[in-house]
Amino acid sequence: MKKQPLLILLLYFILGILFQEFFAQTKFAVFLILIFSGLLLGLIFLRNAFFQIIKYYLLGFFFFSIGVFVHFQNSQQPKLPSLKEKETIVFQLDKKLNSNEKSRKYYVEVLDVVDLKEKDNFPFKTVVSIPKNVEALDFEHYYKAEVYIHHPEEIRNDFQFDYKKYLARQNVYFQAYLPNDILKTEKQSVSFEYKIKQKRLDILNQINHSSLSPKIQEFLKGIILADRTEMDTETVKDFNQTGLVHLLAISGSHMVIIFWITLLILNQIVPVKFRKVSIILSILLIWAFAVFIDFGSSVMRSCLMITSYYIMVLLQRKSDLLHSLALSAFILLIFEPQQLFDVGFQLSYVAVLGIWWLTSPIKTIFRKPRYKAERVFYEISAMTFAAQIATLPLAIYYFHQFSFVSIVANLFIIPLSEIIIVSSLLVVILITFGFNNIPFIYKGFDVFVQYILKLIHWFSSFESLMKRNIPLNIWELIILLLTVYFLKFLIKDFFNPKHLLRFGFCLLAFFAVRISFNLYQYNKEEITFHDFYKEKIVSVKDKDHVVFWMNENKNKDKIQDFIINPYLTSRRIKDFKINYFPADSEGFVYLGKHYDLR
Repeated sequence: MKKQPLLILLLYFILGILFQEFFAQTKFAVFLILIFSGLLLGLIFLRNAFFQIIKYYLLGFFFFSIGVFVHFQNSQQPKLPSLKEKETIVFQLDKKLNSNEKSRKYYVEVLDVVDLKEKDNFPFKTVVSIPKNVEALDFEHYYKAEVYIHHPEEIRNDFQFDYKKYLARQNVYFQAYLPNDILKTEKQSVSFEYKIKQKRLDILNQINHSSLSPKIQEFLKGIILADRTEMDTETVKDFNQTGLVHLLAISGSHMVIIFWITLLILNQIVPVKFRKVSIILSILLIWAFAVFIDFGSSVMRSCLMITSYYIMVLLQRKSDLLHSLALSAFILLIFEPQQLFDVGFQLSYVAVLGIWWLTSPIKTIFRKPRYKAERVFYEISAMTFAAQIATLPLAIYYFHQFSFVSIVANLFIIPLSEIIIVSSLLVVILITFGFNNIPFIYKGFDVFVQYILKLIHWFSSFESLMKRNIPLNIWELIILLLTVYFLKFLIKDFFNPKHLLRFGFCLLAFFAVRISFNLYQYNKEEITFHDFYKEKIVSVKDKDHVVFWMNENKNKDKIQDFIINPYLTSRRIKDFKINYFPADSEGFVYLGKHYDLR
């Protein structure tokens, strides 16, 4: 507690959030826990040796109760209007989402439902899908349209992604489809927030009308303006399979590079005695950038970490990465505890912890560098390995896949990331201010990024190095994270019996738990009914083999991705078969048993 008080109190706070998430308490119980912890905390002011000994535990319990209270307050579902299947709504754009081949998706804020008499529960948010032949939405208009609207469906099986719960964490409780045209009217006044959002949208449209090739336009919008909504599936697949998707998101590396470039430029302009002014201006600039790109989660995390770190520098305190990490996480979670369940939040903080924990011991494996370039390469390599090792268990837990080529791909691309980000930022600035008469810059950038994308595509082509449908549950994840913790000591002193025993025990525990769950799933026989839109799919599992029965249709690839693969992963099966039945069939017979589809 004395060495890392913020980090330990953050852990208590997170435990409180998790407690409320999995053991939901009533309002009375939550306030009782909070009051009781506050009274206990008051005991530390008594001059009693016992209370002085346990004061840190009392403080930890107080932060635990704050976590319970904050998550309770932020997880209450608001009272929602009762809607018919088809309604005419008045709405405004809130956020642009990823598109698919047929439609654009948005979060919209519903301001009114025309035929609804009770007008108490407005505004509320919904996801709306709009055909691509309908004009795109913007932030300068109100819209009116007839939509099909409903609550997201409950999941029926434990292996399915809970889309309803995901939307609820974003305070979205409806889904809607807009089949026809939209009526729009211009807003008489636009708030400052929406003016910023509209300016960003205008720049995205300027990039669309630039001389860059379409694929490079989408890459540019993703890497600088955090907009991947129109990016083609092949490019996204290439980045996913090579473990480079973090390059497409505005992440810590982007913000650090932008901060350092700004600080470097300002240090050349501002006199030495005013260097603190350079730091303050650089911090203000990255926050202005964060506001401009709509406070993306990864951007907020990065800005808070950088700000926390450099505030210590400004106050002439010893800068501590863990203090900055804990402070930024605490600020984010106190206002938005649902972020704890965001995969990006978990991966980014675990990556930073991994870099802090493993970079130094990994560097000891390399020989002593003779040249500056060699030292820089070792630094980048050590940080890349540290981040990948630390995030690997989480990545497999959530995505159930891993590519061995990602290690090499990151070593090749990460050193180039600074050039990619800086050049992309420069091109966006030129496009924003209308400098369209310098084609050699755009052409050079286009060619440069094309070669980068081709290199990434080449790495992703090694399908044999891609392992999919890797099962991993929460208990296996915890043991693997503990193994990563002990790995540091093993690297530093490999022949120390104590470190070998700890690391070896973690590996044995992991395989013991894994074999136990494998045996449990192997002995499980079950019949499962799956729904994919309006289609019925039935799976019949016997030991380590499963047969899927379904209609033969054009959605086979999507069914493979959203039904078959998740089921195989959750049940730890590799051997499967697909059988088809006629579209008008009311049932089928398999191994002498009749299965009803009605």
